[in-house]
Amino acid sequence: MRYFNQLEPDALIGRFAACPPIGFRVEEVAGTPTFVAPFDLLTTADDTLRKRVAAAPGYRYWGRLLRWRTAFVGTTVSEYVLFPRSADATALPRDLVARLGAAQRLLIVKDIPQASPLLSEADNQWCASFAQACAEAGCLLLEGQALAYVTIDFASEDEYLARLSSSRRKDIRRKLRKRDEVAVEVVPCGDARFADEAVIDAFYALYENVYAQSEIHFDKLSREFFAAVLRDAANGGVAFVYRHQDAMIGWNLCFAVDGKLIDKYVGFAYPQAREQNLYFTSWFHNLAWAREQGLTHYVAGWTDPEIKSYLGAQFTLTRHAVYLRNPLLRALARRLGKYFESDSQWAPPTVSKTDE
Repeated sequence: MRYFNQLEPDALIGRFAACPPIGFRVEEVAGTPTFVAPFDLLTTADDTLRKRVAAAPGYRYWGRLLRWRTAFVGTTVSEYVLFPRSADATALPRDLVARLGAAQRLLIVKDIPQASPLLSEADNQWCASFAQACAEAGCLLLEGQALAYVTIDFASEDEYLARLSSSRRKDIRRKLRKRDEVAVEVVPCGDARFADEAVIDAFYALYENVYAQSEIHFDKLSREFFAAVLRDAANGGVAFVYRHQDAMIGWNLCFAVDGKLIDKYVGFAYPQAREQNLYFTSWFHNLAWAREQGLTHYVAGWTDPEIKSYLGAQFTLTRHAVYLRNPLLRALARRLGKYFESDSQWAPPTVSKTDE
């Protein structure tokens, strides 16, 4: 892999730079992928704080003051922040703060791993040193998002379900009855059908459905991005396409890399996908496919931790390093930081060897 912490194929990382999310400015700084984008400061706040602020008098008028152009270190197509393997973990934070922190009011180094079971010991140790150096460079370290994953150490679906409570097993099996009504097709990236613009349009329309119903609108990927990825036979991607009564009601784009199935993007038709319990069907299809391919992990991504926990996922936490150019706001952020760590409930705090 080109970078520390990289789970995805190089080709996908390259597409982020070539076809960035709408409104993003992407560049490489000190060999590290970075971007500048509009950011709502309440994006990662807990639900209570977000609702309280949104309900304040006049929010519809002054709420735009909470949306800042922000410099980010990382990408939105990788599970973790990416660093060049030649980088010095103790020097890089100072360089990033000097070059990016001075140009924008807010700098966020997003998704720094914490002793991740999905990474090597060397990568984890490097990131522990990097996080410590971020703190020394004036950054506030916040608990980040909870990355869901499943270790493929079971021989059958029944064995997997046996690990869940009886009430969950009963509910999940009831929902999975619908999968007999859904046909699943495995279509590799680069397949000839993706040369058809109408097919790309159909995939993108279902992606837009999911984006529109999401509570958080941050990075909207372009049609150009999906066209490039779906047409790239060399990236190792595979699309699982779900049809009901011959109509496409969903798709799920995943990448098999280094023994792991990395779940990246979905598109759903509503209400059909909900009526067919497609989220449940796709989850168990992915587990079965990963098992059949001899993979070690299914990496299910950041969103919807509640339902992923219900379905049996484990979680590993990240950290964000946040730097505010204004020293007064920097001090205020240290007092309010706890309100932006809502994913901490999904995984116990991780203590690295560097912290001990």
